Order: sequence, then C-alpha cells, then structure tokens
Amino acid sequence: MVGYLFAGQGSQYVGMGKDLYESFPEAARIFDRAEELLHIELKKICFNGPEEALKSTNISQPAIVTASIAAFEVFKSKTNFVPSFSAGLSLGEYSALIASGAITFDDGIRLISKRGQLMDEASKKHPGKMAAVLELSVEKLKEICRQSGAEIANLNCPGQIVITGKAEAVNQAMELCNQAGAKRVIPLEVSGGFHSSLMSEAALELKLVLDNLPISEPKFPVISNYTAQPQYKAEQIRENLVSQIKGSVRWEDSMRFILSKGVANFYEFGPGKVLKGLMRRIDSSAQVVNIEKSTDMEQVVNTRP
Repeated sequence: MVGYLFAGQGSQYVGMGKDLYESFPEAARIFDRAEELLHIELKKICFNGPEEALKSTNISQPAIVTASIAAFEVFKSKTNFVPSFSAGLSLGEYSALIASGAITFDDGIRLISKRGQLMDEASKKHPGKMAAVLELSVEKLKEICRQSGAEIANLNCPGQIVITGKAEAVNQAMELCNQAGAKRVIPLEVSGGFHSSLMSEAALELKLVLDNLPISEPKFPVISNYTAQPQYKAEQIRENLVSQIKGSVRWEDSMRFILSKGVANFYEFGPGKVLKGLMRRIDSSAQVVNIEKSTDMEQVVNTRP
C-alpha cells in the first residue's frame, strides 16, 4: 500500500523544478501551462529567482503547486501505482486534489493563484505572524493561546506545533512558551497569520470562488487537513477548503489515520523534504521517498516498494 504526500508553503527554493523541466516533457507541459494561465514569469522566478519574489505568497503558492504536479505527472508516466490515500500540507491539499482528479490542473492553478491573492490581501489588512513551538505539550500550548489570544495553526508532529494570529498575540504567546520550557520558539518567515481568524474574510471570498468551481469525485481518497479524514464528495471538499484557510491543519492526525490503514510507504511530491522529516517524528518505521528531481525518478524505477 502506498500513500502520496504533497509539499506545503515554505518548501520553495530558487531552482525548484528546473531539472524536471529540462529532463521531462510532462514536467515542461505543466510549467508552460501554469505560466500561460497565470500570465506571470513563473519559470523564471522558480528557476532563477529572485528569492524575495518566490517567497511572496501570491507567487509561492502557484509555484509550489506547479512544481509538485510537474513531479507527479512525471512519476505517473513511469509507474502504475494507485495510492490508498493522499494528503498535502495546507497548500499541498490542493496539489493532492489536482493529482486525484477532483480538480483539473487549469482550475486548480487559477484557484491557488486566487487563494494566494486573498491571503496576501488579508495579511495586509490584518497583520499577523506565525511561530513554530518545539517540545511543548498541546495542552500547555492551548492554555497559552487562551491567555495570549494566539491560535494554533498546525499540529505537525510530536514536539512541533505552529501558532498564529495577531502579531502582538503571537509575540506574547512566544514569551509564555519560553517561560513554560519550550525547547525552541522560532518565528516563521511568512507574510501573515495564516490558518487563523485573521483569514476569515479570505475564507468568505474563497467560498464564492469554490461555489462555482467544478469538483469531481477523487480517483483516490484525499485526507482533509481540517478534519483529518478522507473526503469524497464535492460539497465536502468545498467546505473543508474554506475551513482550512482559517482553521488548524491537523497533519499529525492525518498521517496517523493513513498509517492506521496499513500504509507504510509514501512518495512526497514537490520541493524539499519537510514531510519526510515530519513523518520521521510521527512514525520512524514509515518510508518516504522524495520525488523532486530526475535522479529521484531513476530511483523510483529501480526500487519500488
């Protein structure tokens, strides 16, 4: 049994996707189509930077999804796997839905571009920040959030939780976390307080877009970040995506659900190895293979689980 995982925001880096674009027509087709639809120099920014442009929310989101789906399309052309489950971290859930056939790539990349714009606008209107808290219990962190007004954004893995919200609330929560004995508290390089109530207006605008978006039944189950359960029906997917933008990402719960169904081998699509690292903390016996470069494709062909 195999599971598919898709990278989230923050995994981007200058040069991502270049090797695949130059090596495989399947990847080139995806990058060329994304650029055609979005009317931005996506390849130039992904392959050559500058880094500041790639880090911008309205660029990084479609860039990561494009790189992830490019890797997936190459992988699909060389294998005949049908995954038991799939999931993506926050933004990556959209990649998973595209890969599953629930949303077409054309619709999905336009949707992602709009999502990035809405989140960027919300961040400017309601400034916020995020921070990763290491080695502090969920119970203690919930208490600190109640005291400070911060919110929990991501329950990533044992010992790693991300907090979010208004800048002053997160700053206060960071101080309280340090006082409570957190191993480290790390401010994240993001442009706003994502996965918090600050995104409520963005969620309302996203709902209007999703209400008019064709969604099909996925060819394989995609786990919702918001519920940590499989989602099959169009209305269910729409509701979960709206809730996800302003609610907590239950990544650890999502992975434990998939693992509980007997899946022990995973492929991670897109830039970086963040999800592989999180899985190591969740269940070190699970195997995760990254699909990002042409050498990864060679490894897949030669060593299949």
